[in-house]
Amino acid sequence: MPYRIINLLIVMAAITSNAAALLALRCPRCHEGNIFSARALSFRFADMPAACPVCGQATEPEPGFYFGAMFVSYAFSVAIFAATALVLYFVFGDPAIWVYVTTVTIVATLLTPLSVRYSRMLMLYWFGGVHYHPRPSVARPL
Repeated sequence: MPYRIINLLIVMAAITSNAAALLALRCPRCHEGNIFSARALSFRFADMPAACPVCGQATEPEPGFYFGAMFVSYAFSVAIFAATALVLYFVFGDPAIWVYVTTVTIVATLLTPLSVRYSRMLMLYWFGGVHYHPRPSVARPL
């Protein structure tokens, strides 16, 4: 029961920081609506509604908007590869090459949903042209 109360307080607490809203995968305009419609650990991890369920802000500002997210996702992948290789090298004492290939492949595959989601969110927050408005019902029209 205490878990439900804490979860309810977290959901009800207004997120005013753009960084906190981005990390929580929330709408850049109202910071309340979920940008992704499915869970991260499903085969539909990249599904997004056409608009925010709370304020109605479009989640794809223009056709092909998220093609730029491929470059951000590539940077995340390089960071994942490098971090995994460094951990293997320094913690496990430079194992055989097949251990590197297998471990990096598994880690990169497991972190793909997070990489895709956060690369899209960064694109939306950086280049989406949407700014936070605490009361979306009074905000400027779309």
